[in-house]
Amino acid sequence: MPPPRTVLRGALVVDGSGGAPYRADAVLDDGRICALHREGDPGPRPGGGRVLDADGLALAPGFVDMHAHSDLALLADPAHEAKVAQGVTLEVLGQDGLSYAPVDDTTLAGLRRQLAGWNGDPSDADFDWNWRSVGEYLARLDAQGIAVNAAYLVPQGTLRALVLGWEDRPATPAELDRMRALLARSLDEGAVGMSSGLTYTPGMYADAAELTALCRVVAAHGGYWCPHHRSYGAGALEAYAEVVAVAGASGCALHLAHATMNFEVNRGRAGELLALVDAAVADGVDLTLDSYPYLPGSTTLAALLPGWAAAGGPAETLRRLADPAARARIRADLEVHGSDGCHGVVADWDTVQVSGVREPALRSAVGLTVRQLARREGVEPFEAFTRLLLDDGLGTTILQHVGHEENVRAIMRHPAHCGGSDGLLTGDRPHPRAYGTFPRYLGAYVREEGVLSLPEAVRHLSATPARRLGLADRGQVREGWVADLVLFDPGTVAEQATFEDPRRTPRGIPYVFVGGVPVMDDGRRTDALPGRAITRRSATGRPA
Repeated sequence: MPPPRTVLRGALVVDGSGGAPYRADAVLDDGRICALHREGDPGPRPGGGRVLDADGLALAPGFVDMHAHSDLALLADPAHEAKVAQGVTLEVLGQDGLSYAPVDDTTLAGLRRQLAGWNGDPSDADFDWNWRSVGEYLARLDAQGIAVNAAYLVPQGTLRALVLGWEDRPATPAELDRMRALLARSLDEGAVGMSSGLTYTPGMYADAAELTALCRVVAAHGGYWCPHHRSYGAGALEAYAEVVAVAGASGCALHLAHATMNFEVNRGRAGELLALVDAAVADGVDLTLDSYPYLPGSTTLAALLPGWAAAGGPAETLRRLADPAARARIRADLEVHGSDGCHGVVADWDTVQVSGVREPALRSAVGLTVRQLARREGVEPFEAFTRLLLDDGLGTTILQHVGHEENVRAIMRHPAHCGGSDGLLTGDRPHPRAYGTFPRYLGAYVREEGVLSLPEAVRHLSATPARRLGLADRGQVREGWVADLVLFDPGTVAEQATFEDPRRTPRGIPYVFVGGVPVMDDGRRTDALPGRAITRRSATGRPA
C-alpha cells in the first residue's frame, strides 16, 4: 500500500543545497515530494489527506549517517529509535573493514567473537544468522523490515578473514584473485563500496599494493572506498597520505572515515589534514570525509593491542595475553614503543575509560579508567588491562579521551564534510554519539556556536552524503524526489544523551518520514518499518 498523502504546511524549507531557506507547503504522496508550494505562489494552498501544521519547524532532507555500526541492531531491534529520533533516514553499514558478510561458517564464528564489543553477539536461539553473502544480508533487511534505509560497504578485513584467516602475511596472487572475485560479487549484489579498518586485524595486514588492487575493483563498479586508516595519532598524516595515494593509483572515489586528528601529538593540526585533502581534490581525487561532533573516541579495549598480538584471531590473542613472554612484549609495545593498535602513541591509561563489558560480573568496571581500575585492584595499569581482556573474552568497549575541539571544528567546516555517528549501540554506557550526533550538530554547532550555518549543516548531513552514495533522488527537498524528510525546531533541537546517560533521545525533532511514511510522529516513534536496503541498482528506484 502506498504511503498516504500528507501536507506539511508552512515549513521553513532548508533544502540541502546550501541555499537560503524559504517557506513552503510540501506535499508528500506515493512516497515522494509531489509539490512544493512556496509562500507567495499563486493559487490555493494544497490540501487533501493529512495536513500537519509545520509553522516554526524546519523541513530538511533526512539525515544520512555515513558511519553506522547498526549491522545487527537493525535486525535485532528494527524500530531503531536511536537513529530514527535523530532524523536519520539512511545509514551506511559494514564499516571499519569488519562486518558479517560475505562469510562462511568458520569466518562468521570468529567475527562474532571479535565484534561482540561493537555489536553484541546475540545467541543462535535468539537471532537467526541466516545469511552468508552480501546479497543475502541485504535481502534479510528487506524481508524483516527496518525503520530506516541502509546501505552496505564490503568489509575488506572480512574478505581477508574469509580468504586468509587472521594471518599476518601478504596475500598470494591466488588469494588476492579470490578476494577480488568475492568483492566484485558483493558489489554486484548491491554493496555501495568497500571499507577498511587498517588498525584492526586482519585488515591491517594488507599493504598498499593489496588495497590498490581491491580498490580498482571498487572503482570499476562505481563504488567508493571508506578506510579507517592506519593511525589517528602518531603518523596520522602519513596514514592519510597512504589512502589518498591508493585512491589516486586505483582511480577509486575516497571517503575518509571519522576523519580527525587525535592524541596530544596532533593538537591544532587539523589544517595540515585539510591541506592534504584540498591537494588531493586538486589532483582529481573524488574525496569526501565524515566526522562526529564529540571529543572522545570509542572502540574495543582489544583494539589497543599491537597487530602481531592479534594475529590468528581471538583465540590466539587470548592465548598470548595469558603467556608471560608475550605479555611482556605487548606491554613494551603499549607503554614504551607505541602500539600500532593504539595509533602509534604510548598508552595513556588515564584516557582509556571502560564503557561496556560482555560479562555481567565485570560491570563494576564500567565508568572507570584503566588507571582507576588498577588502583582499585591494587595492580599496575597494564595488569588491570590484561586481566579485563582475559576475564571479558575481549568483549570490553572503551571511550578514549583523546580529541581536540579546535580540530573537530575545523574539520566539520570543510565543504567535503559529512556527518557520521560511529555510534556503538551496545554496552552499559556507550558513547552518546549513537543517540546524539545529528541534533548536536544542529544545536551545539549551529545554533549555539555558529560554527556552521543551518543551510551548510543540513547540506553536510544530507546532500553531500547522498552524492557520495550516488543517490540521484535523495538528499534534497525537491519536487519528485523521495520523501525521506525530517521536521525539526531550529530553536530547540539538541542532543540529550550524555556520557552518564547515553541512551536519551534528542529534543526538537517531532517528525521524521522515510519514503513518505512517518516513523516519528509528534515526537513519538511509530511502529512503521518502511526502510529498505539501498543498493547501487535501486538508488533511483521508487520506495518499496
